[in-house]
Amino acid sequence: MGKLTVLALRAVLVALLAGSVFVQTVMVPLLAADMEELSPDYAYLRTPFLMLTVLGVVAAQVVLVCVWRLVTMVRRGTVFSHAAFRYVHIVIGALVAAALLVFAFAILLAPGEPVPPGVVLLICGVVVAILGVALIVLVLRMLLAQAVARDVEAARMRAELEEVI
Repeated sequence: MGKLTVLALRAVLVALLAGSVFVQTVMVPLLAADMEELSPDYAYLRTPFLMLTVLGVVAAQVVLVCVWRLVTMVRRGTVFSHAAFRYVHIVIGALVAAALLVFAFAILLAPGEPVPPGVVLLICGVVVAILGVALIVLVLRMLLAQAVARDVEAARMRAELEEVI
């Protein structure tokens, strides 16, 4: 991976992390203040909605930090090692957690009249999309496992060749 690519990716990651911190520190309190004006019929949604929002942002931040660490490993040439699996597993877990949070949001919105059923179905479609991304990362993890195995085999063969020479 070239220096420019790494720099561009890190710039995007920094922007996304800064945006997520902004959401946590500014937007969520503003949203909480706005939700105080909810009708009493829907006031019970305030706390779960805010919790799901904060936890969703945390899940996104976990993914961003793990991607940063993986990019660092790529830059150093150490990504084809067993240490990379830890970050890939965390990304998969965070994506599954995010899907569960979005599904919980759909469940919160499902009963009652304020949200049409089509919107709830669209949110469930987002859950499927997030799980699809998790499956893609799982496939990439399998490719990483194959690459690590080949790298270990190549190192073993090099060592044998050096003994012969």
